Amino acid sequence: MTAPIKTIDINHFLDEDVGAGDITAAIIPEASHALAEVVTREGMILCGQAWFDAVFKQLDANMNIIWLAAEGERVKKNTALCKLNGSARGLLTGERTALNLLQLLSATATVARQYADAVAGTGCKVLDTRKTIPGLRNAQKYAVACGGGYNHRIGLYDGVLIKENHIMAAGSITKAVLAARELTTVAVEVEVESMRELAEAIAAKPDRIMLDNFSLEDMRKAVKLTAGAIELEASGNIDLENIRSIAETGVDYISIGALTKNVKAVDLSMRITLVNND
Repeated sequence: MTAPIKTIDINHFLDEDVGAGDITAAIIPEASHALAEVVTREGMILCGQAWFDAVFKQLDANMNIIWLAAEGERVKKNTALCKLNGSARGLLTGERTALNLLQLLSATATVARQYADAVAGTGCKVLDTRKTIPGLRNAQKYAVACGGGYNHRIGLYDGVLIKENHIMAAGSITKAVLAARELTTVAVEVEVESMRELAEAIAAKPDRIMLDNFSLEDMRKAVKLTAGAIELEASGNIDLENIRSIAETGVDYISIGALTKNVKAVDLSMRITLVNND
């Protein structure tokens, strides 16, 4: 599954690095031409080609980029990912920004694939959360989908998720769900922390119930109680060690903030070779 890429505005990313201009690259003659190759130093899921391309196309409209691996493909350590041919200044100026985006999005996709593989065959779907890097929400959501995960709501505007503080402010789970139904037609989800709250939530009939830090036994009970009438999502303290057992309880979804929050960028390297410009 690959989520659609929205319009990419690369200017913000270049502005924070280039600012008024790359004064180091300016020592290279403007007409100089160069070749480059990007290699991964670790196994990964490749993701972020559109962002990588946008960086260099912004700096050199004639930059030629040839990808040697497909978006979403699992690649091995020391694999060449792409080759570039164009302005030496453009390659030098865009190198860090382009690699930063590619290594982060590839890392996000790689982690998502690990979790998706861990629940394969159970029918349970792995969801991301809003715990994303500021300014990279849509990009990381895309990367999760590229890696085989699924997107939860994109922001506060496209889904209702009633949590502990909302319940407290509204007065009860029942009142909170009712108010949400009267306000909007988007899907309504409510978080519960106990079997008592689960019973109230089932009676309120939201579209989905989030089971926060439930035991495996209570998750199984929740699956039996809802009998497929309300979607169930498990959340809280989930990792690669326990996700399979959680998926096997019969819940429909498992949401994991670590897909986007704790990502460690993959190790990429770009080697640039100056072409004879005599």
